[in-house]
Amino acid sequence: MLLGLGFFFGLAFEEFYATANQKRPGGIRTFPLLALTGALLYRLDPTRLVPLAVGLLVLGLWLACYYWRRLDETDVEGFPNVGLVVPVCNVLAYLLGPVALAEPTWVPVGMTVAAVLLLTARPELHRFARRVELAEIVNAGRFLLLTGFALPLLPDTPVTDLTPITPHQVWLAMVAVCTVSYASYLLQRYVAPPGGGLLVALLGGLYSSTATTLVLARQARTDPAALRTSDAGIILATSVMYLRLLVVILVFNRVLAMALLAPLVGLFGLALVVALAWYFLGERGGGSKAPDAAPGNPLELTTAATFAALFVIISIATAWATQRFGSAGTYALAAIVGVSDIDPFVLNLAQGDASHITVATGASAILIAASSNNVVKAVYALVYSKGQTRVAAGMLVLLAVLGIAVAAGG
Repeated sequence: MLLGLGFFFGLAFEEFYATANQKRPGGIRTFPLLALTGALLYRLDPTRLVPLAVGLLVLGLWLACYYWRRLDETDVEGFPNVGLVVPVCNVLAYLLGPVALAEPTWVPVGMTVAAVLLLTARPELHRFARRVELAEIVNAGRFLLLTGFALPLLPDTPVTDLTPITPHQVWLAMVAVCTVSYASYLLQRYVAPPGGGLLVALLGGLYSSTATTLVLARQARTDPAALRTSDAGIILATSVMYLRLLVVILVFNRVLAMALLAPLVGLFGLALVVALAWYFLGERGGGSKAPDAAPGNPLELTTAATFAALFVIISIATAWATQRFGSAGTYALAAIVGVSDIDPFVLNLAQGDASHITVATGASAILIAASSNNVVKAVYALVYSKGQTRVAAGMLVLLAVLGIAVAAGG
């Protein structure tokens, strides 16, 4: 395995620099020899690692001499030859030996594959780095803070008698929604082609079906030729909303997700079929395309704080309405919250106390909230398109009626 990994790494290294008409130390013979040397020196003293450290020191000194001689040279593009890729690759090949002996197989294999991908994808990575704005790097840092830093620090015990929801559950719910929204945002901004038809609407549905409806409705008003795409895109975004809700609920409450599986998948399938049929079989107009503008980033700290506050408020309101009015109170609250963002309400039911809300009540309330949200989106579609997107608005109302009918039957 070690010989194979060294050979694979050296082949990629040598081929990469041969393509660039450059000669660098390392390659298809050097890397396997370095890997075997590291393994042998590790086996001589696997406890104190003295021979391995001496070998690493000798290799480092040789690479330092090479690097010092290259500092005054320039590469093919005229820049100073101060890159550390060549020394790092040689050191990595040397360390493959001890890693292969001391760690599970997946560690050296994964390390080698990652190194080869990073080495050979240099042009693509540099082009991507030039495309990414500084604000996007800040947003990625915010995402890491939300998920990897803040979440583990929050207590997983209730802090008030008003709701059984813990701070950890509040943040986890927000992280779940932000992860889906952030992934959709990145795909829509950096992967989806401009004017990508229904692809932008599909990704927008993962991000926010309401925001996508507003964008497409404005598109239909300003560009009548894009009406068919706008109608189909609005319906498609709502269909994806059902699937997104099901996936998020499944993360927190498998029983509730199973109860909603049939109705949510059914509504998703119906909306998907209608969207595709209208797009491909409806009246065609010239120049129809999806709007090119990417949505606003979902990771603004103000947005995160608002979501957390809404989650807590809705949790308290749900517990109060259920205790005071029973299931009817929960259903009324579901209809009200559908006017705005339904994610806090849905996640509250998914993580809520089962003694207050049964699975059947929770499933019906989620369907009512989604249906109420569809009615609001239908109004948005008609208002922002000045009545142009009647097909999409009618379909949203039909989905709302079907959702309420299923909730009433449940």
